[in-house]
Amino acid sequence: MIWTARPPPARDDEPAALSGLSGAPVFTGDVLLGVARQVPRQRDGRRVECVPLERVLAAEPFVQACRTAGVDLRHERVHGHFPGDQRYEAEYAQALGVAYRRMKIFGLDELSRHDSEWDLKTAYLSLEAQSQDRTAPGSPLPRRIDDLLADRPRILLRGEAGAGKTTLLWWLASHASARTLEDHLAPLNGLVPLVVPLRTLRARGGTFPSPAELSGAAGLVADAAPEGWTGRVLASGRALLLVDGLDEVPPEDREQAHTWLAQLLARYPETRCVATVRPLAVEPDWLRSEGFEELRLLPMRTEDIQAFVASWHRAARLSEQDDPERLDRLDRLEHDLARQFDQNATLRDLARTPLLCAVICALHRLRDGFLPDTRWQLYRSALEMLLGHRDDRRWMGKPEGVHLRVEEQAQIFQRIAVWLVRNGQSELTRAQALRHLRSALRGMKRVSDQGPPEQILTYLLNRSGLLREHGDDTYQFIHRTFQDYLAAKELIEDEHLGELRSHANEEHWQDVILLAAGHCGRHDLAVLVSGLLDAGERHEEGSIERTRLWVRAALCAQHAAYLDEAVSERVRRSTAALFPPTDDRQVRALVRLGSAALDFLPEPGRTDREDPSVRNVAELIVRVGGALGVPHARAWLRAYPGLSGLFGSAWPFFPPEEYAADVLAHCDASATALVVGDRKRLRALRHIPAVKVLVLTSDLPEEEIGAALKGRRIDVLSIDTNALLVRLSHLDALADTVSMLNISACPGVRDLTPLAGLRRLHSLSLDAQAMRPAELAALARLDRLIVLELNNLAVGRVSEIAAHPGIESLKVTSDRPLVLDGLAAWTSLRNLEISEAAAFGDALAALRGRPRITRLGLTAFPWAHRPDREHYAPAVEHLAVQAPHHGEDMGLLRKLFPGVTDLTVDASARRVLDLTSLHTWPDLRVEVTGLEHPRLIGAEELGDRLTVTPY
Repeated sequence: MIWTARPPPARDDEPAALSGLSGAPVFTGDVLLGVARQVPRQRDGRRVECVPLERVLAAEPFVQACRTAGVDLRHERVHGHFPGDQRYEAEYAQALGVAYRRMKIFGLDELSRHDSEWDLKTAYLSLEAQSQDRTAPGSPLPRRIDDLLADRPRILLRGEAGAGKTTLLWWLASHASARTLEDHLAPLNGLVPLVVPLRTLRARGGTFPSPAELSGAAGLVADAAPEGWTGRVLASGRALLLVDGLDEVPPEDREQAHTWLAQLLARYPETRCVATVRPLAVEPDWLRSEGFEELRLLPMRTEDIQAFVASWHRAARLSEQDDPERLDRLDRLEHDLARQFDQNATLRDLARTPLLCAVICALHRLRDGFLPDTRWQLYRSALEMLLGHRDDRRWMGKPEGVHLRVEEQAQIFQRIAVWLVRNGQSELTRAQALRHLRSALRGMKRVSDQGPPEQILTYLLNRSGLLREHGDDTYQFIHRTFQDYLAAKELIEDEHLGELRSHANEEHWQDVILLAAGHCGRHDLAVLVSGLLDAGERHEEGSIERTRLWVRAALCAQHAAYLDEAVSERVRRSTAALFPPTDDRQVRALVRLGSAALDFLPEPGRTDREDPSVRNVAELIVRVGGALGVPHARAWLRAYPGLSGLFGSAWPFFPPEEYAADVLAHCDASATALVVGDRKRLRALRHIPAVKVLVLTSDLPEEEIGAALKGRRIDVLSIDTNALLVRLSHLDALADTVSMLNISACPGVRDLTPLAGLRRLHSLSLDAQAMRPAELAALARLDRLIVLELNNLAVGRVSEIAAHPGIESLKVTSDRPLVLDGLAAWTSLRNLEISEAAAFGDALAALRGRPRITRLGLTAFPWAHRPDREHYAPAVEHLAVQAPHHGEDMGLLRKLFPGVTDLTVDASARRVLDLTSLHTWPDLRVEVTGLEHPRLIGAEELGDRLTVTPY
């Protein structure tokens, strides 16, 4: 590369004016283009020969120096020179931190503003989620949401009200912008979060934002972005789009929301995106064609509830630091509530979301240990706590010159809530709030006498704790659930049952209708339930619409103090008619019945095992879970042993001891992978006589692991994410049984010599991030080892890894390109997979010298490489690569690997893939993963030579 400069003229006997620049950086503005190599004598020394930056970054000495210094390199495409972008991004990141770094603690409003808010870095609770991939065999295992986010560039996250969807997006926005994400999510550090709160846009009358409007959608306290900045961020693939509340969009506008999001991501295909929605707001696979994978936030497990209780009380102690007596009371309350959650299944069921768990913690403290036992009583008590005389108890008098009773505040909030629900909104402006307040005050003389509407509104905002300001002169309830509860109360008190029935089919009215049942008297409840049943009958038998309406009717009737006998019997018959469920959508609808669904299950054993309804019933039992589900799981497993895999993976949803003894002990061990994520389940392994595949996760003490493994004949063992594990000597118990072993995210493990005692071990996967290459020498003693996977290994050359002559398959992942030297010592090697090859021409030469290596996988393929006649590897027959960027030619592969007959292309990071260049490659079989068939160009010409695995 040659750049022309214009130095001043020089005499013939003087050196060139640009001489001495060799090695100097060459900039245009603040963008580094390359490094000066020499100043040629031609053209009076007005030229500078440069090495382009791309070559500098790829050079092994430079890469090694960066790693030694701990520098994380990120490649980005530069579109012109915009010196203001960098400064603005720093300001924007700071604004994100201010807006999203802290969350309000429900029930701790008596603390100061500072103490009643948690920093999300310490308060965030990573909940469990489950993939909703309906094409996957079996039921995907639950995993922590952080892990699931890492390798999925586009996610539609479904979750109930209060499940933590918005909190998750806040957490991602604040930490990605501050570059403080860790472990699997670290690649998101430095991305630019663009938060789109659809409820806020709706309240302000806004439309779906254009690319230029995305940075302002959240109303951050920041200056206007430089012109074109958002577009440049999107085009460079550095955007993290966070779309909150697709369910807040009215149903009639959701297709428009789909079009907006689809077009935005098609225009900027490398944008990562997480969108949230309530479970039934949109159909399954609603965004699948745009490359989204669906995840479902799961209810909090007992362990999560206990962790939340501990965190809540830890925050509560902030206000009692100088009062030993109050601190002691909080300790006692925490212990008592933890005990109640441990022993009371009904209470646990009420606390399955972070919101309701916080409500229970607050009520338990206020009532000195006494708690309501139904959902309606819980909300009613919470509102009384919020709207009650907190100021009186704190001797605050009338700080705004106003004092409202609980009933008076509720009446005002009911008017506001019902308007929001009727208009499909969650926020309203100050002008709208004052209009509804004036309307309400016409019938509230005692309140109106205390001051004008503006003064009453100020009082409600400052003192109720129920309504909060969200942006400039925009208000919302502290949670949508309270809005729905108050709207339901208003509709019942104002005798609008007909209106409720008319909205029976509308998803965003679902919770309002359910909560209305708790406000109904005997007559009104019978009318409401009958109306829902009638609405269901107007839909076709077996339709999801009928199922949802009849489930809603059953839920309304579920906790009724009194329901007309004829109506109650009709509910029972209608609910029974929904069983057995016919597909996954029906299962998801029936799960809402909770343990009540178990009473309607068909008799096990009377249905042919090939009937799809058998698995649907089993899925329903698993998703309901709990102690009441254990007998049903046992009965269905005994009737259908083929369900062993499903019931075996469901252990987290049931009580550990009882489920292990009554269900897992009878599973087919060869079809069951048991996941142990806590000490209770580790101890409960004693009830299960045969375990073939065992996965140990979380920080389990190694002594307890050793005791649990003693005497077992485990064939496959995985140990994941255990910071307590140091020694591997406890694996001696499996010396004659284990054949496959995986150890990952166990940074304390350094000594591998105990593995030599595993006489049947033939496959080992090892996270070597904390290890030095010399510590891997112990693996050479594993005589029967033929498959070795070394992940996160900090080496730059194969020769740094102690060679194992028996290994047939070697996989090495690293954060640096790997030099393929020393392959001759791996005499049995046939299959090689690496992250990236250094000096690609030399790598091809090394492969050509090892013709026994016929399978090759490259996670990062150098599509910019230009082959010559000397650089090719003819022995490779099976090749796996990542898809190229759009416009790059895959025909290059034929020149480099002329012997390939099977090609696997991972296209999960791409929006489209052109296969045209492969048409003329005779007898080539192609498998594409990560993209659907319609996204492939030139697929039809390959015919049956092409296999497509979308997800």
